[in-house]
Amino acid sequence: MIKIEAQTLEHAYTKAAQHLECSVTELEIEIIQHPKKGFLNFFQKSAIIVATCKRKPQATEPRRSTWSEEKRGVDQPVGAVALAEVSVQTERFTAEVAMLCDPYDTEVVEEVKRDINTLFATLCFKINPIEVRLHDEQTLLVEISGEDAALLIGKEGYRYKALSYMIFNWINAKYRLQLRLEIAEFLKNQEEAIGRYLESVFENIDADGRAQTKVLDGVLVQIALRELRTRYPQKYVAIRSTRDGAKFIIINDYNEH
Repeated sequence: MIKIEAQTLEHAYTKAAQHLECSVTELEIEIIQHPKKGFLNFFQKSAIIVATCKRKPQATEPRRSTWSEEKRGVDQPVGAVALAEVSVQTERFTAEVAMLCDPYDTEVVEEVKRDINTLFATLCFKINPIEVRLHDEQTLLVEISGEDAALLIGKEGYRYKALSYMIFNWINAKYRLQLRLEIAEFLKNQEEAIGRYLESVFENIDADGRAQTKVLDGVLVQIALRELRTRYPQKYVAIRSTRDGAKFIIINDYNEH
């Protein structure tokens, strides 16, 4: 039995298997502490586990080489035997990868899903059970659909903005995760609209090396910022504000801003 501390459960499992000289699938694991992502290196928690190997080591006699193997100067399985060994190793690797999924992420998803459905159950809107899942390792996708889901968007998306702000501040403060909020395909439609608009912006950048977007409202400016930074990682892409607080994006070379 050994105690292992690492940044993630995946690393802890791997280290335990190395120390005990067995496969991850042969480990018997007790999780003492789940890892927790901190903020600016504060409040982080490491993964801590206690592990034992289910398989007890057995004494085996050295394998004797056959005459043909001695003639070749090797002591390794060949042909059909080698293929069988590869198959066993592949199955073992697949099982190990399945075990390396971080239970902490699953717990967060289930906790947010439970809490957000409890919150929205008090509203009079007819909506389906809210879906929550990982969009990527840093982002939770919260998806709201149903008969009255579109009413949660509001005129010009003002309710969407309010809900997005509220839910983001909750999950970011508690779990240090980003938010992708989808309500009745509102976000999908916004992404498609900004994608069409950005085509002309791309042309200006490619031709002149710089460009500036029109004033963009709410979620549109964040979508455009992400798309522009992804397409032009070598350029300076930043949000600017007008005197009355409206936002737009500038794109140029780093030595020009």
